[in-house]
Amino acid sequence: MGNGSATTRRSSRQWPIRVALLTLALGAGGVIASTYDPSDPMGSITSAVENPLRSVSALFSGGGNAKGAGQRAPQAAPVRVATAGSRDVPVVVRTIGTVLANSIVNIKSQIDGPLLTANFKEGQMVRKGDLLFQIDPAPFEATVRQSEAQMARDQAQLESAQADAERAVMLADRGIVSAQQRDQLVANSKALQATVEADKAALDRARLNLGYTKIYSPIDGKTSAYIVYPGNQVRANDQAGLITITEIQPVKIAFNLPQANLPRLQDRMREDGLIASVTVRNDVEASLATGEARANDSGIPVKVDFISNVVDARTGTIELRATFANPDLRFVPGELIDVGVRLETLNKTVFVPREAVNVGQSGPYVFVVSQDNKAEMRPVEVTYEDSFIATLSSGVKEGERVVIDGQLRLTPGIQVSILGETGEKQPAENPAERNVQSSNSPQAAPATAQRGNESVARGG
Repeated sequence: MGNGSATTRRSSRQWPIRVALLTLALGAGGVIASTYDPSDPMGSITSAVENPLRSVSALFSGGGNAKGAGQRAPQAAPVRVATAGSRDVPVVVRTIGTVLANSIVNIKSQIDGPLLTANFKEGQMVRKGDLLFQIDPAPFEATVRQSEAQMARDQAQLESAQADAERAVMLADRGIVSAQQRDQLVANSKALQATVEADKAALDRARLNLGYTKIYSPIDGKTSAYIVYPGNQVRANDQAGLITITEIQPVKIAFNLPQANLPRLQDRMREDGLIASVTVRNDVEASLATGEARANDSGIPVKVDFISNVVDARTGTIELRATFANPDLRFVPGELIDVGVRLETLNKTVFVPREAVNVGQSGPYVFVVSQDNKAEMRPVEVTYEDSFIATLSSGVKEGERVVIDGQLRLTPGIQVSILGETGEKQPAENPAERNVQSSNSPQAAPATAQRGNESVARGG
């Protein structure tokens, strides 16, 4: 009986303490919620925890917010903006191309024999007609002399047979020699004449084989490593050959573009104006690493001289080839390079940075910042885009500000805070203008090339 009364008295003394602690916790939570700053969340929580009594006082006095709890003004969303511009924008499709040799020749021997010498170094540039290899000529020189002697012997026999045939014809006319003897001598003369002709052919063949002991370059090009080294026995028309010569001046650049671009490619081809801008990938990577820009920001112009007559059904692309003189041997067969082809030019079109365009359920849209710094959501029609810019045919006017960073915080009509702005208006660089100038630079090629044919025109 006494224990029950003591327990009741302790419980009755503890409940005011519990109510006070609960009130303190609710007050601190309310102040944290009312004074929470999205730009400094940890600072808001730390301030409320370090000063709990002030937090409770602020909750009941309304000091946590100048407008009172539950009436706090919405925070402005921080964003970054760019100004929409207008200029002539080239419609460029980019892809990865491959350098091809203009021709490749596998040098083989046409005779059997020991290889005596090689008159060039591995990897050396050779000209058409340069002596490459020397095969031992001694056996073939002997064959030539033998063929000459054989022909001389048969020629002497032919002369004697011809004289006998002429006398037999004359004596047969006088009745001294029978017609049979005459015919036999004439036939013998003709047979020896045919033998002499065969000797001439054998001599020509022997001389030809002797000429094959010296192997000359049939084209201008660069030699490969030795396949057969001097001192080895070579065989006629051996499958491996002796060496390979690759013609790299000029070279061909092969690349594929989507078949949707074929009509415009053919139009430019007929106008004799289809030019590809090629960039060596190693040059781009080196310039990015050193921070140095190349002298020619638009790449190397190469004229396209071939469009395939067949579309690849597996990829839906068509092959194009361009010929380049390659004077400094910059391009090597098998090398991958970045290729850009200008299909047309959009005159005085509105453009924005590519990151300003978002895609929703109803299509692409952008957030435009009004004069009073409120976000306005506008649907747009994108006509062309690359790695840097997007051109718009509707939705945005030149000079309007579009949001390029912070779109996830935005809803139509929300107040925005433009990052980087101060009380005094400062002249700022226009990212959209910077991007459109960079769209033709070699630095643009690697990012685009990784996506293959991603940069395509829309709606046209």
